[in-house]
Amino acid sequence: MGEDPNDARPEHAPPKLDLNKPGPGDEPPADRPPADRPPAGSGETVMIRPARGGTPRDATPADAVPADAAPRDAVPGEAAPADAPPRDATPADAVPADAAPRDPAPPQATPTGSFRLPAPAPGAGGTAPWEAPPQNGGSTGAAASAAAGSFGPADPSGASGSGFGPADSSGTAGSGFGPPSGGFGGGFGAGGPYGHGQAPAAAPGWAGAGTLPPPPSAPPGSGPGGGGGQGESRPLQAVAVGLLNLSCLGLGYVLLRQWIGAAVCWAATAALLLLALPADADGVPLGVLVGYGAVLLAAAADGARRGLRASLSVGAAARRLVLPLAVVLLAVPAGGAVAYGSARDDAREEAFQQSLLARLATADALVKAKEGSRFELAESDYTTALDTYEKLALDHPGSRAAKLVPERLDAYVTSVSKPYTDKKYCDAVDPLKHLRGLPDTVDAKVLGDRADGFDEPLAQSLYECGAGELGRESTAAAHEAFTELAATFPESVYVGRTEKLVGDGLRKAAAPLSDGSASDPCATTEEVRTQRSGVAGLKGYELSGPVADADRAIQKGVFSCGTKQFRDEEYSDAVKTMDQYAKDYPKSPQTAHARTISIAAQIADHEPAAGKKLPSATVPGGSRMPMVVSNDGKDAVELLYTGPVTGKITLGACGTCTNYGGIRGAVDPDAKPCGGASSKYPKATLQLPAGTYHFLQRRAGGGFAVAGETKSSKAEIEPGYTYTNCLYVTSGL
Repeated sequence: MGEDPNDARPEHAPPKLDLNKPGPGDEPPADRPPADRPPAGSGETVMIRPARGGTPRDATPADAVPADAAPRDAVPGEAAPADAPPRDATPADAVPADAAPRDPAPPQATPTGSFRLPAPAPGAGGTAPWEAPPQNGGSTGAAASAAAGSFGPADPSGASGSGFGPADSSGTAGSGFGPPSGGFGGGFGAGGPYGHGQAPAAAPGWAGAGTLPPPPSAPPGSGPGGGGGQGESRPLQAVAVGLLNLSCLGLGYVLLRQWIGAAVCWAATAALLLLALPADADGVPLGVLVGYGAVLLAAAADGARRGLRASLSVGAAARRLVLPLAVVLLAVPAGGAVAYGSARDDAREEAFQQSLLARLATADALVKAKEGSRFELAESDYTTALDTYEKLALDHPGSRAAKLVPERLDAYVTSVSKPYTDKKYCDAVDPLKHLRGLPDTVDAKVLGDRADGFDEPLAQSLYECGAGELGRESTAAAHEAFTELAATFPESVYVGRTEKLVGDGLRKAAAPLSDGSASDPCATTEEVRTQRSGVAGLKGYELSGPVADADRAIQKGVFSCGTKQFRDEEYSDAVKTMDQYAKDYPKSPQTAHARTISIAAQIADHEPAAGKKLPSATVPGGSRMPMVVSNDGKDAVELLYTGPVTGKITLGACGTCTNYGGIRGAVDPDAKPCGGASSKYPKATLQLPAGTYHFLQRRAGGGFAVAGETKSSKAEIEPGYTYTNCLYVTSGL
């Protein structure tokens, strides 16, 4: 920034000038007489301007004013004609026409410490380097002096210049330092002693004395905030003020003492801080940032505008530091933005970490809630929790939640395997199978070796579960567990234990059948048969011995069941049981006896008296009496008998025989069954020991006889007799 010696001058109203008093600096030096004053006693006032009708030194012919130019009234702001006497001037102020110009005196110091410099060459135009720029319509150079006086120095020769003398009517610049008759053209400010077109009145103390009028009390445009753009333009100062306002603290306004603007900046910054702090993950709304940025930019632009021509109330040394300080203070908003961005990033990171921890807590709650529940009901929640653990560990390995995953996996394993810990082996099978299969579904880096120790617990659980089910007579469930055990862990010690357990259990179940001690052989036989079937279906076990023992026990159980049914007069069930026995065990020594029991049960089903005694398993000795049985019917028939011996015979059909009764009885009432030649009837001879026999006649192949198609009878066989029996059919037709 440039330095103006008048910048520090306090602002006050310009003093009123007394033009009758000599101004400071108007007195010539004491060592020599003034060069611009007439000799003492001449009685004339000499003004440094060319005589009317003459041309000044160095003036061009164009600058001369015709001698016969008519005078005209003076207009404020306009130079008076050279031949017109100045206002308030005495005749002594006139300059003789024949006065010769004097040599110019050396530059003299002005009251401000500067020196008067020679005027620019006439007609050069423009503003001299030492002249103030034209303002409020003022002119510069020779052209300016033709219209109004200006502040440039005068040429002592009186040729031309921009001194304070009025321009003459010829249009040339006024010479000397007298006031222009038309006032100070282009003066600073409106009105007052230095107003537009209004010059101070000529005073004997300085008019024509070669000195400047007293300077104003302060430079134009001085004071805080500038004087409406009237001061010297200082671009660097404007930049500095603008940058200070960009510091978010309104320091540019403080420097200019514009407290309202500073307060606006402070209020905007305070509002931003209230909205932004403490920093959160969402940051400051975009609209707030845009609005605050607009305030800063407006403050910077306004500060730069105000500071362009302002005079600062600080010393020169401090003023030199303003721009560097403004640049340095830009670090305040920049550093604040960086710090806030860092805090916001930290807040976002913390929010993200908390969200991951929340996911972890949700998974933990699922595991905790399902602890001890049946696995088939809790499996879905367990799977969800495990998936969460894995994703946290793999997707966010550096997070706080991921660091807690190993601990949570340990808790997960503990929770899932709790049934095994509580020795609820059947309930533990599925959870342990789940844990054992984790390497197939969970990343190895996440799972570690947590799934390596579940083979033995699972094998034990399968064994214990199967054993428990056997004890509860749930053979199917037990065998399912044992089958899985052998298939999954064929080399496990629990396989050998299972063989012993199952074999011993089967033998124990079949023992009552083997020794005949079963109170209900029918039920026991079914139980042993079911158990034997399950044991025989076990794969991976050596159980042939127990199975064979069970088969023999079942065979005995079936026969015992049939005899019990016969004794309990459950004849139809006894028939089915004994027939099945004869079919299943055709080579059994009890097969024949089973058949006789079945025959006796069929007869007893029609003749209950036949079931009072179980047929004997042995054949009685002694003599036997023949009984010839003939079939006088047109269909084949079966004859079942039971007594001392039990049996059954089948007689073929008699092709020429007819039914008795009905039409035949009416035609041949004397006809008797088997009354014809014996050779035409199918016959069979029975050898029967003496005793009481029950007979059942039925159509052959009919199974259980239907009422109306059977006939039961009773006979006594005595020793020494031969018996005949004729079978025939009667009908109502």
